[in-house]
Amino acid sequence: MFNGFFKRRGPDFVQMLIEQAEKTREGLQRFEAFAKTGDQEETARVVQCEREEDELRRVLIDDLNRTFVTPFDREDIFALSRAVDDMLDYAYSTIDEMQILGVQPNEYVARLASTLREAAEEIYLAILQLRKHPNVANEHAVRAKALENVAESVYREALMHLFDRVHAVEDVVHVLKMREVYRHLSNAADRGDAAANIIGDIVVKMS
Repeated sequence: MFNGFFKRRGPDFVQMLIEQAEKTREGLQRFEAFAKTGDQEETARVVQCEREEDELRRVLIDDLNRTFVTPFDREDIFALSRAVDDMLDYAYSTIDEMQILGVQPNEYVARLASTLREAAEEIYLAILQLRKHPNVANEHAVRAKALENVAESVYREALMHLFDRVHAVEDVVHVLKMREVYRHLSNAADRGDAAANIIGDIVVKMS
């Protein structure tokens, strides 16, 4: 019965969310490549993905504001779009912050970036399956939530590593810089968790 609501009546919001999640996934793949290699060309690709994803979100919100019938609650569409957008925004702002602070990616940045990329893939797959296979979508959402726990563990390990190596004033400055970088990535993981929660809520409403 509920699946009838997914039939196209104006803008296809599910497809729009898929495209947005796909662009976020691409951007986080690029971010992971930067985190592992330090290749500055990858940062430009992240920026480009972020701009393209922002445009996709702007179109979605514009259509959402002008559409009466939506496949599921408009609040959920808006919130899911925002959470997916935030995941890539935090990766973009991490690069910006690292350039301002003059720091390079390290082992922990690479591990966090890898976890974020995996979470983005799970969110993308969840939205991809949302229309026809909501239970499968929920399985991907659960995996994305588990990855947030992985990211939190790496984040805490990274902080312990930082503070264990403070021996001089210069070390304190480096700690403060890297702590901000880690916080950005932890926030990105939190937004992936939020996206997974929204998908779970949508699935429950569909049942």
